[in-house]
Amino acid sequence: MRHMLQVVGTIVVTVLFAGSVGNHALAAPPEGVVSPHEFGLTPKQLTQAIEKVEGLISKCMREQGFEYVAADFITIRAGMNADKTFPGINTEEEFIRKYGLGMSTLYTGLPPQEAAEYNPQRIGLGEKNVQIYKNLSPADRVAYNRALFGDRPDKTFSFALEREDFEGCGGCTMRAIEQVFAPEQLKTTWFNPHKVALNKDPRMRAALKKYADGMRKAGLTYEVPEQVGRDIRGRLAALTNGGKLRIEDMSPTQLAALKELQNYEIQAAYKSFELYDKILDPIEEEIEKEWYGDKAQGMKASPSERRDTAGPVKK
Repeated sequence: MRHMLQVVGTIVVTVLFAGSVGNHALAAPPEGVVSPHEFGLTPKQLTQAIEKVEGLISKCMREQGFEYVAADFITIRAGMNADKTFPGINTEEEFIRKYGLGMSTLYTGLPPQEAAEYNPQRIGLGEKNVQIYKNLSPADRVAYNRALFGDRPDKTFSFALEREDFEGCGGCTMRAIEQVFAPEQLKTTWFNPHKVALNKDPRMRAALKKYADGMRKAGLTYEVPEQVGRDIRGRLAALTNGGKLRIEDMSPTQLAALKELQNYEIQAAYKSFELYDKILDPIEEEIEKEWYGDKAQGMKASPSERRDTAGPVKK
């Protein structure tokens, strides 16, 4: 046990924050404990990061001549959790069977504020900001979203934070993120340190091999669950000009390609979900129990959250 804790302690990272209150480092997690939550942050650190980013977004938008109400932690968390739920859907498994990861299957190409149906990005913005947007003229709406998001209105802060993937964020959103999160966390090569540690364990390596074998038998080439989401996002971005092409503007050929991607997403997501729960989740629980002892349940991320933050396979 002591040896295991020492090993884990060597990969604990100190996350630097440079918020509007000054440059300083938040306290690292206790020695021997790596937070399984977004970007390896403890709940307190995550709350502080969200508050700082949202405050900086509001300040930046004022400088651009627009109003933006800083969303609180509850609003951002609701947006982060929204992609796991859907009206009329009672379980995550039911959602995945019908919508996969909710990427291509729920794609419209509309700005999140204009989404008529259930939309995680819209929820994470908060209704006050949605209403501010709706009160603008059509021309000002375009300028507002360019100031807030840059070229990718689908990459809201809550949406990117949930996926631990800030690639594509722009405008005031990205400017704020850059002031709060460490440079290495902005890279596409960054992985949650908790997952990196898990994947170094021989038991998890063996389990990941079984996962990859199961995916290959289904005609899918993914080594870790996280790769599924990144692949679907990349394919969708290529098909939709980075999320800017609206469905009503798609050609018949593009619509057919979108339908094909939606079917593939559902197949890949459900197979990954099935194998994760059968093969990977029990091993994660076993290892985390050794790491955290009696704290395991309190430290443990939800199954859906852990699937979304899977790290790389360490050879």
